[in-house]
Amino acid sequence: MNDYLRTNYHTHTKRCHHAVGEDREYVEAAIAQGIEVLGFSDHIPVSIQNDVIQRVRMTYAEVEDYFDSILKLKKEYKDDIEILVGFEGEYFPEEFEDQMKRLSDYPYDYLILGQHFLQVDGKIVYSGWGTDSEAVLDKYISSCIEALSTGVYSYLAHPDLINFSGDEKVWTSQMKRLLTFCKENHYPVEYNLLGALDDRPYPSDRCFSLIGELQNEVILGIDAHAPAQIGDRGAFAKAENFIEKYHLNLIDCIKGVAD
Repeated sequence: MNDYLRTNYHTHTKRCHHAVGEDREYVEAAIAQGIEVLGFSDHIPVSIQNDVIQRVRMTYAEVEDYFDSILKLKKEYKDDIEILVGFEGEYFPEEFEDQMKRLSDYPYDYLILGQHFLQVDGKIVYSGWGTDSEAVLDKYISSCIEALSTGVYSYLAHPDLINFSGDEKVWTSQMKRLLTFCKENHYPVEYNLLGALDDRPYPSDRCFSLIGELQNEVILGIDAHAPAQIGDRGAFAKAENFIEKYHLNLIDCIKGVAD
C-alpha cells in the first residue's frame, strides 16, 4: 500500500455516532494494508451539557464497552498487529481534572488533542466553522497550548482545524506561536488524511508550509471513521505530495504510548 505508514493512532468507532463499521473491521483493514500498530482514539466523553458536543462522542456509560471490545481484539490479533486504545479529546479547563479522574480507572495507552470545540463568550464554537474573528483564533491557539502544557497528550491532531479567514499576518503569527511551542516541547503535529480525503480546509498549504519551515515532527493520522478509509489511496497520494513539497519531518511513533 505505501512505504511509510506503519502506524495509525487516529481511529474512531461507531460509538461516536458519526463513524460506521465494527471494531473488528478496522483491525482487519489495517492488517490488510500492512499497518503494524493500530491505535483506537475515539472521541472522549465530556460532561458539558451541549447537544452539539454530546452528539458526536460516546458517553461515560459506553467507555466500559469500548475498552472491553478493543482489548479483546488486542488479544485475538496479537500475532498480526499491535492494537492500542486511547482517546481523542478537547481541552476544557473546568472539567479537565474530573475527566482525568474518571478515565484513571481504565488502561488507556495515550490521548491525542483534537480541539474541535471552544468556549468563547459563554458559547460553544466549532473550530472548523469559518471565522474571521481574531478572538476565536486566539482562543484556539491558546487552548491548544494550554492543553499540551498539561503533559497528558501525545500529539496535536489536525493543527489547522481552525478555519480562519481574517488577516493573514495575524493567522501566521498565531500559528507560528502554536507550532513553535510544539517544536520546542517535542509535540508532533498531525497530517490528517481524512481532511485530505474529504477536501476539507485542512490539511492546508499555508500551515504545512510553516511546519516544513520550522521542521516540526509530523505524524500521519488516518482519522478513520469507516474501515474503507484505512486503505484509501487518494488520501495517501495527497500526503506524499505534502511530504515532498514541504520536506516534512515525518515520524511514525509517539511518546506516551504504553510507557
